[in-house]
Amino acid sequence: MIDLRNGIAVVTGASSGLGRALAIELTLQGVRVAGIGRRNEALIETQKLAQSGLFTPVVADVSDPNELKSAFDTVISDLGAITILINNAAVYPHRDFLDETPESYAQTVAINLGGTVNATHAALQSMTGTGIGRIINVSSFADIAPLPASGAYSVSKGAQRIFTRALIADISDRFPDIVVNTWMPGMLATDMGLATGLSPTQAAKWGAKLALWHDRSLSGTTFEMDRELPEPRSLKRRIRDKILRSGPKLRHL
Repeated sequence: MIDLRNGIAVVTGASSGLGRALAIELTLQGVRVAGIGRRNEALIETQKLAQSGLFTPVVADVSDPNELKSAFDTVISDLGAITILINNAAVYPHRDFLDETPESYAQTVAINLGGTVNATHAALQSMTGTGIGRIINVSSFADIAPLPASGAYSVSKGAQRIFTRALIADISDRFPDIVVNTWMPGMLATDMGLATGLSPTQAAKWGAKLALWHDRSLSGTTFEMDRELPEPRSLKRRIRDKILRSGPKLRHL
């Protein structure tokens, strides 16, 4: 068994919302966390709420690949090898496409998709050295049925899920113990969600458990909230499974 607690967990977007809750929950599980965000004051607040001595604030903009690489280099140098990366940082500007500019649209994509690419590339410099890692990309189904005034968010989140599959295609044969999958926490009671949504503290318990679960069979899977989603199957296969009462055995957190 591989104990990911022996390394460092990096959580992007750790200054508020789900990212803060994930960072706090991981420290409660005994994990040393480097929390990345753009606002130092907010990261310090996360540090106060986390388990004492286990959270390190790291100020960096995930959309800037050079700044983020420098931040990761510092984390590795000062704290040690990275074993967990949770790509959580995202923005959700509610703008109609006619109210967007090409620049504002591209900036959302640069954070939501580019931030995932940048952080993953930087973390892999450590993970490929040890051959061990756990990467979770926090995503959504926004691309399947986009809501009005959510174009840039929907596009970037859909592309993020494609990135997850493409990354697995590139590295899974050489580094099978770098486990990568997608997690969709559901609608949360955060600034990006709804007041009636799920508590980010509850969602973070699922996310932390998934992050600490190191199993090769998890690569390529998608979890929604606390359960694994089935892979797409043909109508014929679904009917066959129903008749035979078989089908995939889905896992829960």
